[in-house]
Amino acid sequence: MHGAGTKPGITINSARTRCLDLTRLISRAGRRLTGVDRVEMAYLTQFLELDGPLFALVRTSLGYVLLDRSGVAAIATCLQTNVWPARDILSRFTNRRHVKRQKAESALRQHALARCRPRGLARMIATHIPAGASYFNVGHANLSRRVLDAFAHSQRAVMIHDTIPLDYPEYQADGIPAAFAAKLRRVGDLADLIIYNSAQSQRDAQRYFDEWGQAPKGIVALLGVTEPDMTGGRWPEEVDPNRPAFVCVGTIEPRKNHALLLDVWDQLAQERAPAEMPQLVIAGARGWKNEKVFQRLDASDNAIIELNAISDPDLFTLLNGATALLFPSVAEGFGLPPAEAALLGTPVLCADLPVYREFLGDIPVYLDVNDGYLWKKAVETLLERGTQRPDRQAISDQIALPTWTEHFNIVLRVA
Repeated sequence: MHGAGTKPGITINSARTRCLDLTRLISRAGRRLTGVDRVEMAYLTQFLELDGPLFALVRTSLGYVLLDRSGVAAIATCLQTNVWPARDILSRFTNRRHVKRQKAESALRQHALARCRPRGLARMIATHIPAGASYFNVGHANLSRRVLDAFAHSQRAVMIHDTIPLDYPEYQADGIPAAFAAKLRRVGDLADLIIYNSAQSQRDAQRYFDEWGQAPKGIVALLGVTEPDMTGGRWPEEVDPNRPAFVCVGTIEPRKNHALLLDVWDQLAQERAPAEMPQLVIAGARGWKNEKVFQRLDASDNAIIELNAISDPDLFTLLNGATALLFPSVAEGFGLPPAEAALLGTPVLCADLPVYREFLGDIPVYLDVNDGYLWKKAVETLLERGTQRPDRQAISDQIALPTWTEHFNIVLRVA
Protein backbone atom coordinates (compact mmCIF):
# COMPACT_ATOMS: atom_id res chain seq x y z
CA MET A 1 0.00 0.00 0.00
CA HIS A 2 1.01 3.64 -0.34
CA GLY A 3 1.08 5.44 2.97
CA ALA A 4 0.14 9.13 3.08
CA GLY A 5 3.22 11.29 2.96
CA THR A 6 5.29 8.75 1.04
CA LYS A 7 6.93 9.39 -2.30
CA PRO A 8 5.03 8.12 -5.34
CA GLY A 9 5.95 4.53 -5.99
CA ILE A 10 7.19 3.78 -2.44
CA THR A 11 5.35 0.75 -1.04
CA ILE A 12 5.77 0.26 2.71
CA ASN A 13 4.32 -0.70 6.05
CA SER A 14 3.54 2.86 7.11
CA ALA A 15 2.83 2.03 10.75
CA ARG A 16 6.25 0.59 11.59
CA THR A 17 8.41 2.44 14.10
CA ARG A 18 11.87 3.16 12.68
CA CYS A 19 15.11 4.35 14.26
CA LEU A 20 17.92 5.53 12.01
CA ASP A 21 21.50 5.74 13.25
CA LEU A 22 22.93 9.16 12.33
CA THR A 23 26.33 8.79 13.98
CA ARG A 24 28.25 8.96 10.72
CA LEU A 25 26.53 12.10 9.42
CA ILE A 26 27.05 13.92 12.71
CA SER A 27 30.73 12.94 12.71
CA ARG A 28 31.00 14.50 9.23
CA ALA A 29 29.26 17.77 10.11
CA GLY A 30 30.62 20.64 8.05
CA ARG A 31 32.47 18.41 5.59
CA ARG A 32 31.68 17.47 2.00
CA LEU A 33 29.63 14.29 1.99
CA THR A 34 31.29 11.15 0.66
CA GLY A 35 29.43 8.22 -0.91
CA VAL A 36 28.51 6.48 2.36
CA ASP A 37 27.49 9.82 3.90
CA ARG A 38 25.15 10.44 1.00
CA VAL A 39 23.48 7.08 1.52
CA GLU A 40 22.80 7.89 5.17
CA MET A 41 21.42 11.28 4.05
CA ALA A 42 19.15 9.56 1.52
CA TYR A 43 17.73 7.37 4.29
CA LEU A 44 17.25 10.40 6.54
CA THR A 45 15.39 12.27 3.80
CA GLN A 46 13.21 9.29 2.92
CA PHE A 47 12.31 8.38 6.50
CA LEU A 48 11.17 11.92 7.23
CA GLU A 49 8.67 11.56 4.39
CA LEU A 50 7.21 8.30 5.72
CA ASP A 51 4.38 7.94 8.19
CA GLY A 52 4.87 6.19 11.48
CA PRO A 53 7.01 6.98 14.53
CA LEU A 54 10.57 7.99 13.73
CA PHE A 55 13.64 8.16 15.95
CA ALA A 56 17.36 8.64 15.45
CA LEU A 57 20.30 7.49 17.57
CA VAL A 58 23.70 9.22 17.66
CA ARG A 59 26.88 8.24 19.48
CA THR A 60 28.46 11.47 20.73
CA SER A 61 31.62 12.34 22.64
CA LEU A 62 29.71 12.09 25.91
CA GLY A 63 27.42 9.14 25.30
CA TYR A 64 24.24 8.60 23.29
CA VAL A 65 21.47 10.94 22.15
CA LEU A 66 18.01 9.80 21.05
CA LEU A 67 15.86 12.06 18.87
CA ASP A 68 12.15 11.83 18.10
CA ARG A 69 10.65 12.91 14.76
CA SER A 70 10.77 16.65 15.55
CA GLY A 71 14.39 16.36 16.63
CA VAL A 72 15.27 14.34 13.55
CA ALA A 73 13.69 17.02 11.34
CA ALA A 74 15.63 19.78 13.09
CA ILE A 75 18.95 17.97 12.71
CA ALA A 76 18.17 17.17 9.07
CA THR A 77 17.76 20.89 8.40
CA CYS A 78 21.13 21.61 10.01
CA LEU A 79 22.81 18.89 7.95
CA GLN A 80 21.23 20.07 4.71
CA THR A 81 22.01 23.76 5.23
CA ASN A 82 25.26 23.30 7.16
CA VAL A 83 23.96 25.91 9.61
CA TRP A 84 24.34 24.93 13.25
CA PRO A 85 23.55 26.64 16.56
CA ALA A 86 26.22 28.07 18.80
CA ARG A 87 28.24 25.64 20.91
CA ASP A 88 26.89 24.91 24.35
CA ILE A 89 29.08 24.73 27.45
CA LEU A 90 29.61 20.96 27.24
CA SER A 91 30.83 21.16 23.64
CA ARG A 92 33.50 23.68 24.52
CA PHE A 93 35.29 20.92 26.42
CA THR A 94 35.01 18.18 23.78
CA ASN A 95 36.23 17.77 20.18
CA ARG A 96 38.26 20.95 20.46
CA ARG A 97 39.71 20.56 16.97
CA HIS A 98 36.33 20.25 15.26
CA VAL A 99 34.11 23.27 15.84
CA LYS A 100 31.35 22.00 13.50
CA ARG A 101 31.24 18.72 15.39
CA GLN A 102 30.96 20.68 18.65
CA LYS A 103 28.04 22.63 17.23
CA ALA A 104 26.41 19.47 15.90
CA GLU A 105 26.57 17.78 19.29
CA SER A 106 25.19 20.94 20.89
CA ALA A 107 22.25 20.78 18.46
CA LEU A 108 21.68 17.14 19.34
CA ARG A 109 21.42 17.95 23.03
CA GLN A 110 19.12 20.88 22.27
CA HIS A 111 16.67 18.63 20.40
CA ALA A 112 17.17 15.40 22.37
CA LEU A 113 14.27 13.24 23.45
CA ALA A 114 16.67 11.46 25.81
CA ARG A 115 20.40 11.22 26.57
CA CYS A 116 22.51 8.66 28.40
CA ARG A 117 26.00 7.51 29.19
CA PRO A 118 27.07 4.30 27.39
CA ARG A 119 25.99 1.94 30.16
CA GLY A 120 22.47 3.39 30.10
CA LEU A 121 21.83 2.79 26.40
CA ALA A 122 19.74 -0.39 26.67
CA ARG A 123 17.47 1.21 29.28
CA MET A 124 17.01 4.36 27.16
CA ILE A 125 16.10 2.33 24.06
CA ALA A 126 13.70 0.09 25.98
CA THR A 127 11.99 3.13 27.52
CA HIS A 128 11.34 5.01 24.29
CA ILE A 129 11.35 2.54 21.38
CA PRO A 130 8.72 -0.22 21.31
CA ALA A 131 9.57 -3.83 20.63
CA GLY A 132 9.17 -4.73 16.98
CA ALA A 133 10.62 -1.47 15.69
CA SER A 134 13.27 -1.39 12.95
CA TYR A 135 16.76 -0.06 13.67
CA PHE A 136 18.70 0.99 10.58
CA ASN A 137 22.45 1.46 10.44
CA VAL A 138 23.59 2.31 6.90
CA GLY A 139 26.79 4.24 7.64
CA HIS A 140 29.29 1.60 8.85
CA ALA A 141 29.52 3.57 12.12
CA ASN A 142 28.38 2.87 15.70
CA LEU A 143 28.11 -0.86 15.04
CA SER A 144 29.19 -1.87 18.52
CA ARG A 145 27.87 -4.88 20.40
CA ARG A 146 26.42 -2.47 22.97
CA VAL A 147 24.27 -0.79 20.31
CA LEU A 148 23.20 -3.98 18.53
CA ASP A 149 22.34 -5.64 21.86
CA ALA A 150 20.30 -2.57 22.91
CA PHE A 151 18.05 -3.16 19.89
CA ALA A 152 17.67 -6.89 20.54
CA HIS A 153 13.85 -6.53 20.54
CA SER A 154 13.91 -4.63 17.22
CA GLN A 155 14.69 -5.70 13.70
CA ARG A 156 18.33 -4.70 13.18
CA ALA A 157 18.96 -3.80 9.54
CA VAL A 158 22.58 -3.03 8.61
CA MET A 159 23.93 -1.96 5.23
CA ILE A 160 27.25 -3.37 4.08
CA HIS A 161 28.80 -1.14 1.44
CA ASP A 162 31.90 -3.24 0.78
CA THR A 163 34.53 -5.50 2.35
CA ILE A 164 37.50 -3.55 0.99
CA PRO A 165 39.34 -3.29 4.36
CA LEU A 166 39.54 -7.11 4.41
CA ASP A 167 40.06 -7.63 0.67
CA TYR A 168 42.81 -5.00 0.38
CA PRO A 169 44.35 -4.55 3.84
CA GLU A 170 47.52 -3.10 2.30
CA TYR A 171 45.57 0.02 1.32
CA GLN A 172 44.13 0.69 4.78
CA ALA A 173 45.24 2.88 7.64
CA ASP A 174 46.81 1.00 10.54
CA GLY A 175 44.31 -0.99 12.59
CA ILE A 176 41.41 -0.64 10.15
CA PRO A 177 41.34 -4.24 8.79
CA ALA A 178 41.18 -5.79 12.27
CA ALA A 179 38.56 -3.31 13.46
CA PHE A 180 36.46 -3.89 10.33
CA ALA A 181 36.68 -7.67 10.70
CA ALA A 182 35.42 -7.42 14.27
CA LYS A 183 32.59 -5.14 13.12
CA LEU A 184 31.58 -7.51 10.31
CA ARG A 185 31.57 -10.46 12.70
CA ARG A 186 29.26 -8.54 15.05
CA VAL A 187 26.94 -7.75 12.18
CA GLY A 188 26.93 -11.40 11.17
CA ASP A 189 26.14 -12.47 14.73
CA LEU A 190 23.53 -9.86 15.63
CA ALA A 191 21.95 -8.24 12.57
CA ASP A 192 18.54 -9.53 11.52
CA LEU A 193 18.83 -8.17 8.00
CA ILE A 194 21.81 -7.11 5.89
CA ILE A 195 21.24 -4.64 3.06
CA TYR A 196 23.81 -4.94 0.28
CA ASN A 197 24.35 -2.05 -2.12
CA SER A 198 25.20 -4.42 -4.98
CA ALA A 199 25.30 -8.11 -5.80
CA GLN A 200 29.08 -7.83 -5.80
CA SER A 201 29.11 -6.56 -2.21
CA GLN A 202 26.90 -9.48 -1.23
CA ARG A 203 29.25 -11.98 -2.86
CA ASP A 204 32.25 -10.39 -1.17
CA ALA A 205 30.68 -10.35 2.28
CA GLN A 206 29.23 -13.83 1.96
CA ARG A 207 32.74 -15.25 1.52
CA TYR A 208 33.60 -14.07 5.02
CA PHE A 209 30.28 -15.09 6.55
CA ASP A 210 30.69 -18.58 5.07
CA GLU A 211 34.19 -18.79 6.49
CA TRP A 212 32.93 -17.74 9.94
CA GLY A 213 29.92 -20.05 9.85
CA GLN A 214 27.39 -17.22 9.75
CA ALA A 215 24.33 -17.00 7.52
CA PRO A 216 22.56 -13.67 8.08
CA LYS A 217 19.54 -12.86 5.93
CA GLY A 218 20.44 -10.44 3.13
CA ILE A 219 18.86 -8.44 0.33
CA VAL A 220 20.42 -6.54 -2.58
CA ALA A 221 19.17 -3.01 -3.19
CA LEU A 222 21.25 -0.95 -5.59
CA LEU A 223 21.83 2.62 -4.46
CA GLY A 224 19.85 5.38 -6.14
CA VAL A 225 21.67 7.49 -8.72
CA THR A 226 20.24 10.99 -8.94
CA GLU A 227 20.77 13.72 -11.51
CA PRO A 228 23.79 15.78 -10.39
CA ASP A 229 22.66 19.16 -9.06
CA MET A 230 24.79 21.99 -10.45
CA THR A 231 22.70 24.75 -8.87
CA GLY A 232 25.04 27.54 -7.81
CA GLY A 233 28.04 25.67 -9.16
CA ARG A 234 30.98 27.49 -10.72
CA TRP A 235 33.87 26.33 -12.84
CA PRO A 236 36.92 26.17 -10.51
CA GLU A 237 39.24 29.10 -11.09
CA GLU A 238 42.27 26.80 -10.82
CA VAL A 239 41.20 24.96 -13.98
CA ASP A 240 41.72 26.55 -17.40
CA PRO A 241 38.38 26.32 -19.26
CA ASN A 242 40.19 26.57 -22.60
CA ARG A 243 42.25 23.40 -22.12
CA PRO A 244 41.04 19.79 -21.95
CA ALA A 245 40.37 18.71 -18.38
CA PHE A 246 40.32 15.08 -17.23
CA VAL A 247 38.83 14.69 -13.76
CA CYS A 248 39.49 12.06 -11.10
CA VAL A 249 37.13 12.08 -8.09
CA GLY A 250 37.86 10.53 -4.70
CA THR A 251 40.01 10.62 -1.59
CA ILE A 252 43.70 10.52 -2.48
CA GLU A 253 44.52 7.12 -1.00
CA PRO A 254 46.26 4.07 -2.50
CA ARG A 255 43.09 2.18 -3.48
CA LYS A 256 42.03 5.00 -5.79
CA ASN A 257 45.20 4.43 -7.84
CA HIS A 258 46.12 8.05 -8.56
CA ALA A 259 49.71 6.92 -9.14
CA LEU A 260 48.67 5.35 -12.46
CA LEU A 261 47.28 8.67 -13.69
CA LEU A 262 50.41 10.53 -12.60
CA ASP A 263 52.46 8.03 -14.59
CA VAL A 264 50.26 8.65 -17.64
CA TRP A 265 50.69 12.41 -17.32
CA ASP A 266 54.47 12.01 -16.97
CA GLN A 267 54.48 10.06 -20.23
CA LEU A 268 52.30 12.65 -21.96
CA ALA A 269 54.65 15.41 -20.79
CA GLN A 270 57.56 13.66 -22.49
CA GLU A 271 55.76 13.78 -25.82
CA ARG A 272 53.93 17.10 -25.73
CA ALA A 273 54.81 20.74 -25.37
CA PRO A 274 53.56 22.37 -22.14
CA ALA A 275 50.93 24.33 -24.07
CA GLU A 276 49.54 21.08 -25.51
CA MET A 277 49.23 19.25 -22.21
CA PRO A 278 45.74 18.33 -21.00
CA GLN A 279 44.88 19.06 -17.39
CA LEU A 280 44.53 16.30 -14.81
CA VAL A 281 42.20 17.55 -12.09
CA ILE A 282 42.24 15.50 -8.90
CA ALA A 283 39.17 16.31 -6.79
CA GLY A 284 39.42 14.88 -3.30
CA ALA A 285 40.99 15.27 0.11
CA ARG A 286 44.37 13.75 0.92
CA GLY A 287 44.04 10.42 2.69
CA TRP A 288 46.52 7.91 4.13
CA LYS A 289 49.50 5.75 3.22
CA ASN A 290 50.13 7.74 0.05
CA GLU A 291 53.21 9.82 0.83
CA LYS A 292 54.88 9.14 -2.54
CA VAL A 293 51.80 10.35 -4.41
CA PHE A 294 51.59 13.42 -2.17
CA GLN A 295 55.23 14.20 -2.94
CA ARG A 296 54.58 13.88 -6.67
CA LEU A 297 51.58 16.17 -6.39
CA ASP A 298 53.57 18.75 -4.46
CA ALA A 299 56.24 18.71 -7.19
CA SER A 300 53.82 18.68 -10.15
CA ASP A 301 53.46 21.46 -12.70
CA ASN A 302 50.30 23.31 -13.70
CA ALA A 303 49.06 20.40 -15.83
CA ILE A 304 48.07 18.61 -12.61
CA ILE A 305 45.60 20.40 -10.37
CA GLU A 306 44.57 19.25 -6.89
CA LEU A 307 41.21 20.37 -5.51
CA ASN A 308 40.96 19.15 -1.92
CA ALA A 309 37.74 20.86 -0.83
CA ILE A 310 35.53 21.37 -3.88
CA SER A 311 31.76 21.63 -3.29
CA ASP A 312 29.34 19.24 -4.98
CA PRO A 313 27.80 21.92 -7.29
CA ASP A 314 31.29 23.03 -8.38
CA LEU A 315 32.38 19.42 -8.86
CA PHE A 316 29.35 18.62 -11.00
CA THR A 317 29.92 21.78 -13.04
CA LEU A 318 33.50 20.66 -13.58
CA LEU A 319 32.42 17.13 -14.53
CA ASN A 320 29.83 18.51 -16.91
CA GLY A 321 32.51 20.37 -18.87
CA ALA A 322 35.31 17.82 -18.48
CA THR A 323 36.78 15.86 -21.36
CA ALA A 324 36.31 12.69 -19.31
CA LEU A 325 36.12 11.19 -15.84
CA LEU A 326 39.08 8.95 -15.04
CA PHE A 327 38.34 6.39 -12.32
CA PRO A 328 41.15 3.81 -12.00
CA SER A 329 40.16 2.64 -8.50
CA VAL A 330 41.18 -0.97 -7.89
CA ALA A 331 38.13 -1.75 -5.72
CA GLU A 332 34.70 -0.20 -5.06
CA GLY A 333 31.59 -1.24 -3.21
CA PHE A 334 29.45 0.86 -5.55
CA GLY A 335 31.19 4.00 -6.80
CA LEU A 336 28.87 6.89 -7.65
CA PRO A 337 31.18 9.19 -9.70
CA PRO A 338 31.12 7.07 -12.90
CA ALA A 339 27.31 6.94 -12.81
CA GLU A 340 27.01 10.68 -12.18
CA ALA A 341 29.47 11.46 -14.98
CA ALA A 342 27.51 9.22 -17.33
CA LEU A 343 24.29 11.08 -16.49
CA LEU A 344 26.03 14.31 -17.46
CA GLY A 345 27.11 12.84 -20.79
CA THR A 346 30.77 12.93 -19.77
CA PRO A 347 32.85 10.01 -21.09
CA VAL A 348 33.99 7.59 -18.38
CA LEU A 349 37.23 5.61 -18.30
CA CYS A 350 37.22 3.23 -15.35
CA ALA A 351 38.58 0.01 -13.97
CA ASP A 352 36.85 -3.15 -15.12
CA LEU A 353 35.07 -3.91 -11.85
CA PRO A 354 32.01 -6.21 -11.63
CA VAL A 355 29.95 -3.59 -9.80
CA TYR A 356 30.16 -1.20 -12.77
CA ARG A 357 29.10 -3.92 -15.17
CA GLU A 358 26.19 -4.55 -12.80
CA PHE A 359 24.55 -1.15 -13.22
CA LEU A 360 26.47 0.78 -15.91
CA GLY A 361 26.64 -1.88 -18.59
CA ASP A 362 28.66 -0.87 -21.63
CA ILE A 363 28.61 2.89 -21.04
CA PRO A 364 32.16 3.27 -19.64
CA VAL A 365 35.40 2.37 -21.36
CA TYR A 366 36.78 -0.39 -19.13
CA LEU A 367 40.56 -0.55 -18.71
CA ASP A 368 43.04 -2.74 -16.86
CA VAL A 369 44.26 -0.85 -13.77
CA ASN A 370 47.72 -2.36 -14.24
CA ASP A 371 48.17 -1.21 -17.83
CA GLY A 372 49.19 2.45 -17.97
CA TYR A 373 49.75 2.20 -21.72
CA LEU A 374 46.05 1.48 -22.31
CA TRP A 375 45.03 4.42 -20.13
CA LYS A 376 47.41 6.72 -22.02
CA LYS A 377 46.04 5.58 -25.40
CA ALA A 378 42.46 6.07 -24.20
CA VAL A 379 43.26 9.61 -23.03
CA GLU A 380 44.90 10.38 -26.37
CA THR A 381 41.86 9.04 -28.24
CA LEU A 382 39.61 11.43 -26.33
CA LEU A 383 41.98 14.31 -27.02
CA GLU A 384 41.82 13.54 -30.73
CA ARG A 385 38.03 13.57 -30.54
CA GLY A 386 38.20 17.17 -29.30
CA THR A 387 35.01 18.78 -28.04
CA GLN A 388 32.69 16.15 -29.53
CA ARG A 389 30.58 14.70 -26.70
CA PRO A 390 28.16 11.76 -26.50
CA ASP A 391 24.49 12.68 -26.62
CA ARG A 392 23.01 12.71 -23.11
CA GLN A 393 19.64 11.44 -24.29
CA ALA A 394 21.36 8.59 -26.10
CA ILE A 395 23.06 7.62 -22.85
CA SER A 396 19.75 7.79 -20.96
CA ASP A 397 18.20 5.52 -23.57
CA GLN A 398 21.02 2.98 -23.17
CA ILE A 399 20.95 2.58 -19.41
CA ALA A 400 18.34 2.61 -16.69
CA LEU A 401 20.28 3.65 -13.61
CA PRO A 402 18.89 2.49 -10.26
CA THR A 403 16.69 4.93 -8.35
CA TRP A 404 16.09 5.53 -4.66
CA THR A 405 12.42 4.63 -5.19
CA GLU A 406 13.50 1.19 -6.38
CA HIS A 407 15.96 0.89 -3.50
CA PHE A 408 13.41 1.71 -0.80
CA ASN A 409 10.72 -0.45 -2.37
CA ILE A 410 13.07 -3.40 -1.86
CA VAL A 411 14.21 -2.43 1.65
CA LEU A 412 10.96 -1.20 3.17
CA ARG A 413 8.99 -4.29 2.19
CA VAL A 414 10.95 -6.22 4.78
CA ALA A 415 12.15 -3.57 7.25
